[in-house]
This record gives sequence, C-alpha cells and structure tokens, in this order.
Amino acid sequence: MKFKASQIAEILEGEIQGDPEVEVTQLAKIEEGEAGSLTFLSNPKYESFIYDTNASICIVNKDFVFEKPIKTTLIKVEDSYKSFTTLLEYYNQVKLNKSGIEQPSFMAESSTHGENLYLGTFAYIGNNVKLGDNVKVYPNAYIGDNVVIGDNVIVFGGAKIYSETIIGNYCVIQSGAVVGSDGFGFMPNEKGEYKKVPQIGNVIIEDHVDIGAGTTIDRATLGSTIIRKGVKLDNQIQIAHNVEIGEHTAIAAQTGVAGSTKIGKNCIIGGQVGIVGHIRIGDRVKVQAQSGIGRSVKDDEILQGSPAFSLGKFNKSYVHFKNLPNSMDRLNQLEKQQNSKKKD
Repeated sequence: MKFKASQIAEILEGEIQGDPEVEVTQLAKIEEGEAGSLTFLSNPKYESFIYDTNASICIVNKDFVFEKPIKTTLIKVEDSYKSFTTLLEYYNQVKLNKSGIEQPSFMAESSTHGENLYLGTFAYIGNNVKLGDNVKVYPNAYIGDNVVIGDNVIVFGGAKIYSETIIGNYCVIQSGAVVGSDGFGFMPNEKGEYKKVPQIGNVIIEDHVDIGAGTTIDRATLGSTIIRKGVKLDNQIQIAHNVEIGEHTAIAAQTGVAGSTKIGKNCIIGGQVGIVGHIRIGDRVKVQAQSGIGRSVKDDEILQGSPAFSLGKFNKSYVHFKNLPNSMDRLNQLEKQQNSKKKD
C-alpha cells in the first residue's frame, strides 16, 4: 500500500513541510528509517536521529525546534505520538479489510450473518449462529452452535468459540484463544475418583473487549462468565468459570483467575498474578507482577507479594529482606563477642 504525504497529512489534519507528493509504503522506527518509510518523533531522546534518518516522511510536533537542516518531509501535528497511533489504526483497518467467503469453509444453513462478512478458508460456523455486520472470521477459526457475535468483531485464525457464547461489538479475539470451554468442575467420590460436574452456563463478552492469543475463558457452571466492556486481556491468561471482570480492567500475560471471583472496574493486574476463587477485588485496584491474591481486596489498593499486601509495606519489608545477610553477619559477630566475654 502506498500513501502520499498529502494523503497522510489529510488523515492527521497536519501541515506539510517538504514534498507533498513523496510516497511511503512502510512504517519504521526513526533510527531505522529508510527511503519509502514513514516514522515519527515524540521522545526527545531520539531527536538526534531526525537529522540523519533516511525515512521519506516524519511526523513531528508543531512546536518542535530544529537545530540542524533535515532532508525528510515533515508532517507537523499537535501530538506526534497520538497522530502516529491514529495512523497505525488506520493502516491496520486497511490491511485487515477482508471480505467474502473463501472455500473450503462451512456455515450451517440455520446461521445468519450481516453485511461485509469475511469467512476464511477452513473456518467453521455451527448451527443457529448469528453474526453481525463487518465480522471477520479468519482461516481455521471455530464458532460453535448458538453463538451470537455483534458488529465489527475480528476472530483470528485458530481461535475457538464454544457454543452459547455471546460477544458484543468491536471485539478482537486473537489466534489460539478459547472462549467457552468447560470450567474445571470435578467432584471426588468415596474412592477418591473424580466425577465431572456438567458446565451448562456460557460466556458473555461485552463491547470493545480484546482477548489475547492463547487466552482461555471458561464457561460458567450455571449462569455466565462475564467480561465487561473495554476489558483488555493479554496473551496466555486463564479466566475460570463464573468469573466476572469489570469494565476497562487490563490484565497482563500468564495471570490466572480462579472460579467465581469478581474483579472490579479499571483495575490493572500485572503478569503471572495468581488470584484465588470466590473473592471480590474492588475498583481501581493495582496488582504488581507475580503477586498472589488470596483474600478479597478493597477499592484502590495497590498490592505486591505472595501472599500480596500493600505496596508501601512490601517495599519497606523488601529493604529488610535484602539486608538479611548483613544483619545475620552482624548477629553472628555479636554472638561471638558475647561468648568471648563469657569465657573471660
């Protein structure tokens, strides 16, 4: 795809300094810019690269002051980082703008879809599925019976959406994600053997939710596992049955949330966090990476450690922990001195 500086400036509502007809076909870091590439400058740490970059176009802030001549065409905007992000979004929309039904693929006769469907090769759509407008189902994706998917949803290749799942609008399901698989429900008998407890609930995913590659979200035993609007889930996360995650909460990779736990709104949870089941985590809670949450958490707490406690206390405790070897050396020295005095 080729874009002229004039086209990019129009998209970003920016001002051109240089050649409006220069074309770019790729995006690049400013330090790696080559002819035919577009880059941006927002961090002052990288200012030196703008004088030597070979990128054909560079997006900069309007108030940026140049110390030396430059050779690249500039597009001046209010916020270069924000504008570059806007351009990335636009580029991604163009790149992913697929439509049509490829063959071989399968859609049951009882299923329906809206306008501008893309169904990739070897994708499978089960019975009584309802797909909205502008849905894109990439090759080798699986959508089970009675699934409902809203408008402008992308299901990337290899993702699996089990039966009865409900997905809202503007959601992205990355490759290898599994939504609606059975929860971990087993009951031991008198022999110590485990009998499976049927998982007959579903998963509900609201609008503007992103689900990372390899993430799994289990269906509820009864009722629904619910991912509220605006939630962002990283790769390789486990969400157990009957969990509820509040609006605009973000969770980093390799975190596990056990069954029936409720997480509040606008929380930020770091990578490799473990959260036990049947607890409540309040709104705006922040959990540092590799923490273990074994109790309910109030609003606005910041936690670290395993078991986790307040970040301030953790940091104070960690100072003492780091000094333990020195403290033990001093203690041993004092004991030796005390024993020596006793002998005297």
